[in-house]
Amino acid sequence: MNLPRPRGVALLIALTATLALLCCGGAVSALLLGGFDNKEEKLNLLSTDCGADGPIDPDGKLPRVGQYSPEQVKNAAVIINVGKQLKLPPRAWVIAVATAMQESNLRNLGHLGKRNDHDSLGLFQQRPTSGWGSPAQVRDPVYAATKFYEKLRKVKNWDRLPLTRAAQRVQISAYPGAYAKHEPIATQIVNMLADGAANAVGDSLAMVCPSLGQISASGWTSPLATSGKGLKKKDKMVVGSGFRTADRPRHQGVDLIIGSGNPVRSVASGVISRIKCDETFSGKQDCDVPGYPGKGGCGWMLEIRHAGKIMTRYCHLVRRPTVKVGQKVAAGEVVAFSGTSGNSSGPHLHFEVHLNNDRSSASAVNPVQFMAQHGSPLGASQ
Repeated sequence: MNLPRPRGVALLIALTATLALLCCGGAVSALLLGGFDNKEEKLNLLSTDCGADGPIDPDGKLPRVGQYSPEQVKNAAVIINVGKQLKLPPRAWVIAVATAMQESNLRNLGHLGKRNDHDSLGLFQQRPTSGWGSPAQVRDPVYAATKFYEKLRKVKNWDRLPLTRAAQRVQISAYPGAYAKHEPIATQIVNMLADGAANAVGDSLAMVCPSLGQISASGWTSPLATSGKGLKKKDKMVVGSGFRTADRPRHQGVDLIIGSGNPVRSVASGVISRIKCDETFSGKQDCDVPGYPGKGGCGWMLEIRHAGKIMTRYCHLVRRPTVKVGQKVAAGEVVAFSGTSGNSSGPHLHFEVHLNNDRSSASAVNPVQFMAQHGSPLGASQ
């Protein structure tokens, strides 16, 4: 393989102060940095280049990243570089790295004796007896990654599937839901090793930062489409009232101003966790009529839980969503429609992001900053 020329590790290191400015409090920094404690492990995960400089050379000097040693990080870099050489988009790199995290903890494993799963070997625990290749081949990281990507390519609509489903179609694991928990850290590592590529859209030859409404390689997108099918004519989303502003210090989300009846989309793959009519005026719950200032409550409200213990909340919906609690949804899937129910002065979507699957105000973080860090900007302010 012809791998890119080495670049300095200095490109990977970010100042804590810079992250503090870009983030909305220590909780988000901890989430994005995977709980890294060593100052040298606080990496630049917020590249604005969206993969412009491409992956770094896996043979260069690489740092420890959280629980992952330099050797494990090198294996991730090899996986990413193979994906680029095969001209696959960065979404495939995120899926592949997350899969190797689950299968081998990014270690090129040999035979583990009684702990072995049959004859599984290598980064992806591929089985020679199942046709993946010889024992020597599947223990070659380049070969193993190539075989993973070749099978991923054959999965119908793999790039639009939730990560755990795409990985499972390739691996046929006994634990099909296990891959999802690695998606946030896999995204961070791809961003670190490939100049913010997980924030990009497009393929390895033409990566660009996403426009509003596009799904980034990290698997995140805007909750509202800004153009295309379903958007009502003349409607254009803008960011209105912000997160915990001076005049609204208890405003735990951001108001996305758009007309009533526009499709609201899940910002990432996840599971519907709550649907509720949340109105408090005079003890009544009447969410099927337009609200007004002072009425109280969120109106028709929907909550979705995502990988990494992230929960998103969508308020003031025009009617009860037709999705069901416990239903799995994909990034960009329409889950409701914008409206003005509850405590509302006009049609808009109130959008919140919470950490640790915690519904309380203590867990809320700034959605504008959070979504920008996930390659899915919410748009311009009024």
